[in-house]
Amino acid sequence: MRSVLRLLYNLSGALAGLCLVLMLAMITLNIAGGLFGFFIRGLDAYAGYLMAGALFMALPYTFKAGEHIRVTLVIERLTGGIHRGIELACLALGVALTGLLAWACVRLAWLSWEFNDISQMTDQSPLWIPQAFFAFGAVMLFVAFVEDFVDEILGRRVAAKPSDEPAHVE
Repeated sequence: MRSVLRLLYNLSGALAGLCLVLMLAMITLNIAGGLFGFFIRGLDAYAGYLMAGALFMALPYTFKAGEHIRVTLVIERLTGGIHRGIELACLALGVALTGLLAWACVRLAWLSWEFNDISQMTDQSPLWIPQAFFAFGAVMLFVAFVEDFVDEILGRRVAAKPSDEPAHVE
């Protein structure tokens, strides 16, 4: 089961990267259209859909890679049962919030499909298509939180370690 989940997390990260590349292509094509006098309907809307898709698709991959920002100033100083209790409470809250987010995203995409909702932009695309990306990313983030929560309960969770690289401002 874990190998299937890892595959799905990696697929989600790869799709996020693909969304970013496609977004760059849309923006570049839109700029080229302005320079060379042609117009392709809906490019700005598609770039927006791809940006939101990249964000949602990247969430589960970055969470499982330990790359999400975590404020650990307090929890890293705690030990024993208090540390574990707070860790479980945070993960339980994460499961609840991501579950609510996943439910809302899936419901939104389903209702858009059911009512044949289309974009109000010039592209006139069915909205369930980009919303399906949001829903997939949100559901996978929920699954990642559930996996970590269960692993913490069973004592198998290895918390992501902070980078050895010191924080710096560029």
